Amino acid sequence: MSAELDFAQVAPFEVRQPARQTAPFVFNSPHSGRHYPPRFLAMARLDAEAIRRSEDCFVDELFSHALTFGAPMMAANFPRAYLDVNREPFELDPRMFLQAPPPHANIRSARVAGGLGTVPRIVGEGQEIYAGRIPLDEATSRIEGIYKPYHDRLRGLVLATQARFGVAALIDCHSMPASIRVGDSGVRPDFIVGDRFGASASAAMTETAIGILISLGYTVAHNKPYAGGFITEHYGRPARGLHALQIEVNRGLYMNERTYQKSNGFLPLAEDIGRFIARLVMAAPFGEERVPLAAE
Repeated sequence: MSAELDFAQVAPFEVRQPARQTAPFVFNSPHSGRHYPPRFLAMARLDAEAIRRSEDCFVDELFSHALTFGAPMMAANFPRAYLDVNREPFELDPRMFLQAPPPHANIRSARVAGGLGTVPRIVGEGQEIYAGRIPLDEATSRIEGIYKPYHDRLRGLVLATQARFGVAALIDCHSMPASIRVGDSGVRPDFIVGDRFGASASAAMTETAIGILISLGYTVAHNKPYAGGFITEHYGRPARGLHALQIEVNRGLYMNERTYQKSNGFLPLAEDIGRFIARLVMAAPFGEERVPLAAE
């Protein structure tokens, strides 16, 4: 399959494990992948810089302290422009393909309409990725060869964590453009914490995460404009002891969005995110559920 060829030399994703998992948390960075296969770039109408507009640059590095505090991290190496695992498996835009999508495809979601389906049509603010229609096999290959194995591995990490600790929290890590503003106030949030309006995590989990970030001096929004995507919605089942939060970090805090280079703010922000992780893990805010102090 084409996806196998695209990632024959570089694994499409990886799981970074602590020496021993001591926290009932799993961290995930699905949009920070920065391996752009040459075959994919040859298909695209955008140059190697413009195609990075949807990339959550360096987010896996910002949250790398997860391992220090006993939690695994999963990270994509494939770029979001190539495949978006924060979508349903078959959110496909029929305008993109030479053949019709299969009957089970979701072709009418708001995300598909916006060009941001499982195989995206655009990056950034409406820049078309491809010059024309592409074979449907391209989408099928990426979904079967990368999307499904990615979610199989992520699901395994979450369920293994729950089996070990009795509960599990998935922290889905993302970045957002510096231009993002919240509502009529026009406030630029440093972080946005999304819990699908209370459906994907306990109130205690959400409130603790927001409170820690505020105590570190950051401006934090809740669910607006990002409440969480497919991953948060799909994995968050607080009634079953499975919690999921989406954390969005403002790129203006740590990088130059024009050059894709880290700024002087990167290291201080990474250290603060490390403090955030340490305090969140220590608090273990799972509502009324009891969490073992240590896993054997």
